[in-house]
Amino acid sequence: MRLLFILCIISLTTFAGPPKQVKEPVDYVDLFTGTSNSRWMLGPYASVPYGMVELGPDNQASGWMGGYEYSIMNVSGFSHIHAWTMSGLRVMPAMQDFTKDDGAPDRPYRGASSGYHSRIDKASEKASPGYYSCFLYDANCKAEMTATTRCGFHKYTFTKEGEARIILDLLFPAEDQAEIRDAQIRMVNDTLIEGYANTIVPSTKNQEYVLYFSIQFSKPFKSMGGWVNDSIVDNTSLISGAGDVAAFVNYTTKVGEPVMLKVGLSLVDLNGARNNLKTEIGDSNWDFNKVVYAAHKQWNDLLSKIKVEGRENDKKKFYTNLYRSFAKQTWNDVDGRYCDPFENIQQLPKNQNIYGGDAFWNTYWNFNTILSLIAPDIMNNWVTTQLELFKHTGWTNNGPTGLEHTRVMGVTHEMALMVAAYQKGIRNYDTAQLWSAVRHNATEQGKKLDKTGNVGMEWLDIYDKLGYVPYDVSQRSSRTLDYSFTDYCTAQLAKALGKTDEFNFFLKRSNNWKNQFNPDVKWQMPRDSKGNWKTDNNIFSGELWSEGNAWQYSFYVPHDIPGVVELMGKDLFNQRLEEGFQKSEKFMYAAHALDRMQSKIYEYYINQGNEVNMQASYLFNYSDKPWLTQKYTRAILNSYYGDTPYHGWEGDEDEGQMGGWFVITAMGLFEMNGGVTENSKVDLTAPLFSKITISLDPKFFKGKSFVITSENNTPENIYIQSAMLNGKPLQKSWIYFKDIVNGGTLSYVLGNKPNPKWGER
Repeated sequence: MRLLFILCIISLTTFAGPPKQVKEPVDYVDLFTGTSNSRWMLGPYASVPYGMVELGPDNQASGWMGGYEYSIMNVSGFSHIHAWTMSGLRVMPAMQDFTKDDGAPDRPYRGASSGYHSRIDKASEKASPGYYSCFLYDANCKAEMTATTRCGFHKYTFTKEGEARIILDLLFPAEDQAEIRDAQIRMVNDTLIEGYANTIVPSTKNQEYVLYFSIQFSKPFKSMGGWVNDSIVDNTSLISGAGDVAAFVNYTTKVGEPVMLKVGLSLVDLNGARNNLKTEIGDSNWDFNKVVYAAHKQWNDLLSKIKVEGRENDKKKFYTNLYRSFAKQTWNDVDGRYCDPFENIQQLPKNQNIYGGDAFWNTYWNFNTILSLIAPDIMNNWVTTQLELFKHTGWTNNGPTGLEHTRVMGVTHEMALMVAAYQKGIRNYDTAQLWSAVRHNATEQGKKLDKTGNVGMEWLDIYDKLGYVPYDVSQRSSRTLDYSFTDYCTAQLAKALGKTDEFNFFLKRSNNWKNQFNPDVKWQMPRDSKGNWKTDNNIFSGELWSEGNAWQYSFYVPHDIPGVVELMGKDLFNQRLEEGFQKSEKFMYAAHALDRMQSKIYEYYINQGNEVNMQASYLFNYSDKPWLTQKYTRAILNSYYGDTPYHGWEGDEDEGQMGGWFVITAMGLFEMNGGVTENSKVDLTAPLFSKITISLDPKFFKGKSFVITSENNTPENIYIQSAMLNGKPLQKSWIYFKDIVNGGTLSYVLGNKPNPKWGER
């Protein structure tokens, strides 16, 4: 018996094999998903959450969607800033004969005449959160990079002895092409280069910034050269001028010996760049892997706040989309200084950051929920960002890219985030100042500010007078709907603060969307300044609507969907909406962009690929057909979203918009009005996973976690049969936000057929 026991133990030890390594959330992120036919801001860039630095490869010409394209088999260089309308400082190693031109990205390599771009071994290309690498075939080196919030870290390991250069380029192709008004690159010693680039972006009319940099080299270089436009110099310690400005340092390489660069950046001054470098990676002692690991851990800590259990491919899509939801930027230095829209240096309070990025256009449908649930500290910092801008410029901003005021989308949807933060108890700021900022935006006429861009609501005076924004004045009938939602947000904050008169005023004005609803045809319809309806109106034309059409905007009243159902009539509402999904199915879920282009997506019904229509699948929850919400949300999750470079999001990702929608819908949660009410409701649909655990921040919420489970969760079982909230039957298709943050369990039983009896409003 003893011998048999020993033999059994040996057998188990021998054949069990090594223990399986459990994958962490960060391991599921695929940085190449959606990077073909993607925009400047989306690529396999090394970064940390909300990092100023998003360091990675560029390989396209300037213009729309410049930056990285997965299908192109070369790299022109590795630039540090991939923000909306902003770029900065590209680095590229080269062993080819000298040339100052990067060359056309699609030109095959023919020596120096092709430029300094390099073909890459595509099989060698690797990326994970906080890391990117590839083998540069023509530069004979492996390129690796990682990042901190304000710094980039490069590692170039050469596989050939010989003469090599590291090029530091300040003017290079980007989605919004920059111009260099003045720049300087100075050799401090043979391991340190510093400088700045005074930059404007003409296409934006108001984007200007000075990027300062301090670059440390791990190995002394032999000399520095460079160029200003067509003037090339060698053996110099200073390159300065306007236009095309770049420098290069020369090395004699050894096989296997890396050349590393630490790059500190700042939008404030050179001391800021130095201090950022010293503080964030100065103690790394050239330990590249240490910085990679720190970035990796930072991402995993964030992504692990939501743990999902289910199918492996769904996990990959979930964590990739959650990763993309944190693609905005931090623009202050480590000491809290930042440069405001008037180019004045300001100082933040301790432990506060100021953020920027692409517009908040309709982000209340995704970011508000994600940030409030797993990153309320970031949501709080967004509010303080807006209050800083209000303090120093008199206005908040819908898209503070580089902290400049922008006119993007012409709306004030930052208000929804600010009000939602307050309503959800995220309030580490001066609430009196919050009200001042919100009320100011809702009552003061929008305008163009000197030295920066447009602020506020441009046609507020006409809207206030007529009750709508006429198309013959604005060319945008959608403004009426956006302004109405801003009024609703303002009213809700006034109510929460006990300001009854203001609440009544703004709530009444939030009904102005009805003034543009034509009762004869029951569509939103453009009106002129005399009150006449547009006679030749085409509901599928996007001519007078912001990236949408009248069909889509007729369902776009996030604060009053019951009102839309009432005016349109429940039967007609459902008929139109179902018809829209059925007729759009051919292209809405198409896996290939060509299929979508042939379907004329911009002049049709449902358009999941743009922000105006991302609520459409949840509208059935308001018209007594919640099983259709369950049907179409799952269809979009499965088919519209992909997991390859060529099929990630069939639309404009906009720094996390598309990704954010996947995340909240995969959890079965959606806030129609962005959570701006005092006791906000969260719409429900069938979750994608059998179990979801949300870890709640104890600094903001009393609950430890909220768990969502679903029995019988299979690809076929997409319909809710029954639900329990904290052990009690739940018959409604919504819960309160407080039910989530107080902690508890939401349990579903799913099936493959609709249950029309579940989900009454």
